[in-house]
Amino acid sequence: MIEQAILEITAELSHAKNIVIVPHKGPDGDAMGSSLGLMHFLKDKGHSVDVIAPNDYPKFLKWLPGNDDVIIYEKDKTKAENMINQADLVFALDFNHLNRSGDMQEILTASQAVFIMIDHHREPSDFANYTYSDAQMSSTCEMVYHFIDKLRAVEKITPEIATCLYAGIMTDTGSFRFSATSAETHRVIAQLIDKGAVNHDIHNKIFDTFNENRLQLLGTALQNLRVKPEFKTAFISLSQEELDRHNFQKGDTEGFVNYGLSLEGVIFAVIFIENKQEEIIKISFRSKGDFNVNEFARAHFEGGGHNNAAGGKSDLSLENTLVKFNSILPDYKELQQ
Repeated sequence: MIEQAILEITAELSHAKNIVIVPHKGPDGDAMGSSLGLMHFLKDKGHSVDVIAPNDYPKFLKWLPGNDDVIIYEKDKTKAENMINQADLVFALDFNHLNRSGDMQEILTASQAVFIMIDHHREPSDFANYTYSDAQMSSTCEMVYHFIDKLRAVEKITPEIATCLYAGIMTDTGSFRFSATSAETHRVIAQLIDKGAVNHDIHNKIFDTFNENRLQLLGTALQNLRVKPEFKTAFISLSQEELDRHNFQKGDTEGFVNYGLSLEGVIFAVIFIENKQEEIIKISFRSKGDFNVNEFARAHFEGGGHNNAAGGKSDLSLENTLVKFNSILPDYKELQQ
């Protein structure tokens, strides 16, 4: 983000009365951490700020400071739409195409507010007046830290802001294991700890508060694990019946896809999750090294994301989706080397 844009954004902030922050549909730790971290920062500067999430998100994120103030669009459309209509500024965080806002796309498209996008996914669209896009960044939370730094306000980072941003960076880097975790990421993390983020407490609240049903569901997922050593690939499938049997709650399958990558020789891991309510199969892709799951997801499953982490979907049945997936693998020579 060039200096001129920062000056213009500073001017916009100086007279903005109402600000709305929007994460993507199905918000994860990075989306909610960046949204709430930025919310605290802007509120501390005296702004009126509301976070509007397109839909609900996992329980393990609801301890984040400021969570009780989040408005869920699908639960309170009238209130949310009034806020968007009155907004002077809208921050779009952790997504770069308006269709990632789900049912909020129409009202956001009609908004006359100034839009500021902060995001680390590839191939951003041009809906925003100001775009801070960097696909090399570990997370949108890291970008929000740098955004605050560009506003020359790092000294204004409170323990609440630090906690939110730390949580998002930690979750989007797989606890700092993914390749996008840079030396700069660790420098930012060190600053956030200095500012009051209690790292072990954040980790515990996100990763160590699941119930027995979730652990049993993980057991079922691992029983369903299939390995294709000739393609250095492992995949998991979960049917709606299996989810229901274990009283599935939003967020329960978070991280399951990564278990495939823990196998020696596997560089490509996938999980297929049946969602009969939406009549789709939700898919998560992960990889090691140079295998680009962003390109794979875009080419075959209407998705995208990052080089080593992406999502997609299928309108076929679970069984036929798996057949399609297995038929595609031989086309990728890099999986056979």
